[in-house]
Amino acid sequence: MPKKIERRQSSIHGNGVFATEAIAKGERVVRYKGEVRAHADVDADYACHDETGHTFLFSLNDEFVIDANIDGNVARWINHSCAPNCEAVQEENAKGKKHKDKVFIHALRDIAAGEELSYNYGIVLDEPYTPALKKLWECRCGSAKCTGTMLQPKDEPKPKKSRKKVEPSKPAPAKRSKKAAAAK
Repeated sequence: MPKKIERRQSSIHGNGVFATEAIAKGERVVRYKGEVRAHADVDADYACHDETGHTFLFSLNDEFVIDANIDGNVARWINHSCAPNCEAVQEENAKGKKHKDKVFIHALRDIAAGEELSYNYGIVLDEPYTPALKKLWECRCGSAKCTGTMLQPKDEPKPKKSRKKVEPSKPAPAKRSKKAAAAK
């Protein structure tokens, strides 16, 4: 991957990543790098840290996290946006080794030189979204589509359908069409 990006001050938040050359739609821009660690280890290490709404942790899969606080690269500075120009694409290891999975940032559209790169972080927390949590994870992207928070809607559990009690009966004899019978 040719290096067409650099870290600079961002109007969205702190540091950001900017295109130094034009980037084409669909182009793989950069790999998100850092130390691959188990979720439990990351949870234990960062449990005593105060939540700031700022993280360099990227869930790789159900077992591992990329911790860009350790050996991270420029990709960790890409900011969130509700109207992103990039997306994070997870690539599974061909041999099923989950600790070898990777994350790449791809352009969703053509990006001009000088434009800041962004993607939707897709943050979903287990706990209920309170006003304090939404404020902690405040979005500052400035997009017309901005939701005001980096937190994404949770998948709503589907309501259980009410079932009517049905009395058991004898099964009706199976009917076969001529096509179905011919197929056997």
